[in-house]
Amino acid sequence: MVEEQIISRGLKDLRLIAAMKKIPRHLFVEEALQSQAYSDHPLPIGEKQTISQPYMVALMTEALQLTAKEKVLEIGAGSGYQAAILAELAESVFSIERIRSLAIRARALLYELGYFNVEIKIFDGTLGWAEKSPFDAIIVTAGAPDIPQPLIDQLGVGGRLVIPVGDAFAQDLIRITKTSEGIRREDLGGCRFVKLIGRHGWEAE
Repeated sequence: MVEEQIISRGLKDLRLIAAMKKIPRHLFVEEALQSQAYSDHPLPIGEKQTISQPYMVALMTEALQLTAKEKVLEIGAGSGYQAAILAELAESVFSIERIRSLAIRARALLYELGYFNVEIKIFDGTLGWAEKSPFDAIIVTAGAPDIPQPLIDQLGVGGRLVIPVGDAFAQDLIRITKTSEGIRREDLGGCRFVKLIGRHGWEAE
């Protein structure tokens, strides 16, 4: 998976590559889908949610520019796979999941695998986690109609926020860097994610 889908497509972060080689992705999907776990496409994880394709996980993670010292906020814990990657690359990870069953399952698996630097909260991710802020990096693993202002507010100076922004069917992957002068915005290319549900996202259907 890593050679064909990550390295061959230009991603170069050696720590990220090592993390993706180490973490058993198949444990984060249902047993019936484990044979597809290392293919480069998203897979359902229940509750109308998905585990992102490996390349997108790698692209978004590399865009955070982690150096092992960061406090990271993840919006959308889902299966817990992205949190495991972040746990290998950052000092601490705070992850928000609005669906209780997914949060409980992800928390149990992460602890089983020894990732004790991850904390999961069941909450509206569009509101962020104010009491743990400021964050050095924020990653949003669902598509938003716009960037939630609370997440920008909770990003520390020098911090990076990576988020898919667009409509319900397709988004652009945006990286925000917060500087002392303001916000720098970069477009990293097209993507497609499930909807980010919450006060500053899409309404629940």
